[in-house]
Amino acid sequence: MNRPEPTNAASAPIEVLFALLPNSLALDWAGPAEALRIANQALQAQGLPPRFVLRFVGPGVEAVSSVGLTLSGLEPLPDSLPEPAWVVLVGQRGATIPVDSEATQTLLHWLRGLRLQTSRLELVTVCAGAVLAAHAGLLARRHATTHHQHLAELQAAEPACQVVENRVFVEDAPIYSSAGVTTGIDLMLHRIAQTCGEVIAAQVAQTMVVALRRGPQDPELSPFLAYRNHLHPALHRVQDAVCTQPASSWHLASMAAVACTSPRHLTRLFMEHARIAPLQYLRRIRLAVAQTALQSGHNVTQAAALAGFSSDTQLRRAWHQLGEGGTPSQPMSIQK
Repeated sequence: MNRPEPTNAASAPIEVLFALLPNSLALDWAGPAEALRIANQALQAQGLPPRFVLRFVGPGVEAVSSVGLTLSGLEPLPDSLPEPAWVVLVGQRGATIPVDSEATQTLLHWLRGLRLQTSRLELVTVCAGAVLAAHAGLLARRHATTHHQHLAELQAAEPACQVVENRVFVEDAPIYSSAGVTTGIDLMLHRIAQTCGEVIAAQVAQTMVVALRRGPQDPELSPFLAYRNHLHPALHRVQDAVCTQPASSWHLASMAAVACTSPRHLTRLFMEHARIAPLQYLRRIRLAVAQTALQSGHNVTQAAALAGFSSDTQLRRAWHQLGEGGTPSQPMSIQK
C-alpha cells in the first residue's frame, strides 16, 4: 500500500466532514476534530493559514449523541464535495451497528455516491465507522480495521474486505481506518503529520497530552515525534524550537536559554524526562531533516546545509554514528 506524500502546509484547505448519525460515539468524532482544530492553531502560530475546515453533517439537523447530548445545527449531506475533502465515519453505541433506520439508510445511500477513485477525496473511519463503510460497498478488496468487538461484523458486512486485526489503524489510501475511540486520534495525528509535517503533529499531541504512536507500517517513531512523551514545558519549548529551526546555530547554551535554565540543568532535564542528551537530540533532528532533503532530491551538500550540519563530513559522521545503513548518497533503503 502506498503512503501519500506529505503536502505543503500552505496548500488548499481540506474540508473535513464528520458524518453523524443518532447515537454516534462522542469521543470518536470529538477527539479527531480537536486534533484538527489544534493543528490549525499551530499552523497559525507559525504565520501559516489554517489547513482544515471542519464541517458536521448528517441525515438530520439534530442527532442525540452516545452520551445523551443533542447535537444541533448539523449540515445536510451535501450533493457534491469540494476537493480536497475528507469524510469521517464514526461508531455508534451498541454491540452491533444497526443499518435499517431511515437515517442510516440515507447516509449509506449518500456514501455510495462518493467517488473515491477519481477525486481528491479520502474516507476516514473511526471504530465501527468501518462497518458503515462496508455496508456502503466502499471496502471491497480494501484493507481495513475496526474495534475488536466489531471485526466479525465488519467481515460479514463486506466479505471481500481484508480485515486486519490488532492494529491501531490501517492505511489503504484513499481509505484510512482506525480500531476505535482513542485510536481515531492516533490516525488523525498520523494524517496531520503527512499533511502538515511532523513538527505540527508533535505540537498537536503535546497540546492534547496524548502519547504518540507512529504509522501502521513504521517500526520506529519518527525523530520529530520521539522523546516527546513527557509533560515538561521547558523541554517542549526547546524541542519545538529545534524542530522548527534545525539549521540555526544551536549549542547547549542557546538551547538552555530557550528553557530559561542553565546548560547543566537542561542536560539533567533532558536525561530525566526525554531520556536523551540535548545535543544528541539535536543531531537526531538534523539527521531527520537531512534524510527528508535527500529523499526530496537534494544532494548531500545541500542536505547537510539545510539540516544545519557544518559540512558533508559532519553529516556522514552523524549518519554512521546514529546507525543509519548505507551512506547519505546511497541510503540502505535504495541499495541493491
